[in-house]
Amino acid sequence: MEIVIDPKSGFCFGVKRAIEMAEAEVKKNKTLYCLGEIVHNAEEVTRMQQLGIRFIDRDTFLTLSDCKVLFRAHGEPPETYLHAREKNIEILDATCPVVLKLQDRVRAAQLENPNTRVVIFGKPDHPEVIGLKGQVENPVIVQTLSDVEQLNLDQPISFFAQTTSDKQVYAQMMACLRQRIKETGLPNDFFTSYDSICGQVANRGPWLAGFSKTVDSLIFVGGKNSSNSKVLFEVCRQHNANAYFITRASELAELPLSLAGRVGISGATSTPSWLIEEVAERLRELERL
Repeated sequence: MEIVIDPKSGFCFGVKRAIEMAEAEVKKNKTLYCLGEIVHNAEEVTRMQQLGIRFIDRDTFLTLSDCKVLFRAHGEPPETYLHAREKNIEILDATCPVVLKLQDRVRAAQLENPNTRVVIFGKPDHPEVIGLKGQVENPVIVQTLSDVEQLNLDQPISFFAQTTSDKQVYAQMMACLRQRIKETGLPNDFFTSYDSICGQVANRGPWLAGFSKTVDSLIFVGGKNSSNSKVLFEVCRQHNANAYFITRASELAELPLSLAGRVGISGATSTPSWLIEEVAERLRELERL
């Protein structure tokens, strides 16, 4: 067996930065809260808890005062910052710079044209989208092409996408809007779109499609509650019939995996490199049995 670790696996920049900030802070202070899971990976969350970081939900956050809370890479709406100021909560802001830039663009779109309808392609309950919705009044969230087809064209549209969205689907949505606007006879500037998808995330799919073809079987490591993991695994499975999804190394023994040929290991942008290495080591142990 030859084990091939995907050289582009591991955390994206935003998640890596947030975790490094949390690790550095918890070494200096005994108590550090984190609003929500720092990353959608249970194994990494457990590791961070063992370092002393306390993960809290929004309801718990609203009961705190006089403490320090980390805001993760996904970003937060303005009211979260307002509550922190009112309750003397010190913020350790790890919002990804790409997300911050998108929040600024969303606000600017409505400030520059108060009549514009801000439309966001993303998941309504995703923390990043919750943060984006808080930047403007009455944004519209779309998830499917059907949602776009049903949008009212009674006011100009500023169209954005969650930074981890599927780039191809976003392109289809934009094409649909352009066609509808053309057919309705509205001016071209009635619709404005923004390239707000993170390049590091968007390029993972095409890269994995190629990487999957270079190995005989593929182990994809990701979190069960990570939408990014699910999407990327589907890419792997489309290009390699022997692709398997696991969350931790102990699950390898349950797979109908042939320990022969080239075995690739990869993961989502929310999968830590240490977990990838742990899976590789467990594969070597199984081969020696």
